[in-house]
Amino acid sequence: MTLAGAIRTVMGIIGNVIAFGLFLSPAPTFRSIVKNHTTGDFSGAPYVATLFNCLLWVLYGLPFVTSNSVLVITINTIGCVIESVYLGIFLFYASKRIEKARVAGMISIVLTVYLGIVLAVFMASKDHHTRRKFAGICCAVVTIAMYASPLSIMRTVISTKSVQYMPLLPLVAGLFNGATWTAYGFLGQPHDYYIVVPNLVGACLAVIQLILYGFYSRTGKPRPIVKDLWPRIEHHAGCCNQQAAV
Repeated sequence: MTLAGAIRTVMGIIGNVIAFGLFLSPAPTFRSIVKNHTTGDFSGAPYVATLFNCLLWVLYGLPFVTSNSVLVITINTIGCVIESVYLGIFLFYASKRIEKARVAGMISIVLTVYLGIVLAVFMASKDHHTRRKFAGICCAVVTIAMYASPLSIMRTVISTKSVQYMPLLPLVAGLFNGATWTAYGFLGQPHDYYIVVPNLVGACLAVIQLILYGFYSRTGKPRPIVKDLWPRIEHHAGCCNQQAAV
């Protein structure tokens, strides 16, 4: 193994550890749901999106699609299991039938779309390069979309001049996660830009959010927490999990 290969493996292991922590970050929310026997105002949408993201990256990491991507498969397989547990708890304790039906419908749509992508990769794509390109573009688009989803929180921070809607720890973890996976993709031979590009975008967005946090934590005025904003904050936490998924 070359030095670059060894460093890449180390980056992948670090990325797995950080991502695992991000996947577990909503655990207190689900302990609360189980304790109170209700999902309250929390939304299940972020966990469906994260499950979809993880499934795509598992597909991308398979040897038939991309070689030498075991660390991509491991963390995203773990992510699929964790998100499935979250969604199972959510559906069991969903306090509104319409919310339960909405989340169940989203899961059905995601699994149908995923099955279509899998069939396209393995049946329509004849060669390894085409399979990797198609799966990689799908992964990159979904990951960038999930990295960009906290932009609504950034607007809230600017409008309220308060950082209480932007938790610091997920921002820092998201930055390190994006930077780690960017390095992992760049150290591949050849460079894996399907991993590099979305995670570089994510790292840059995390830097922007940290700058906002630093500015408004010093100059902003404390504001009372608005209950309706908590689902949006939970969405932000959920998207950090997606960021975890390579």
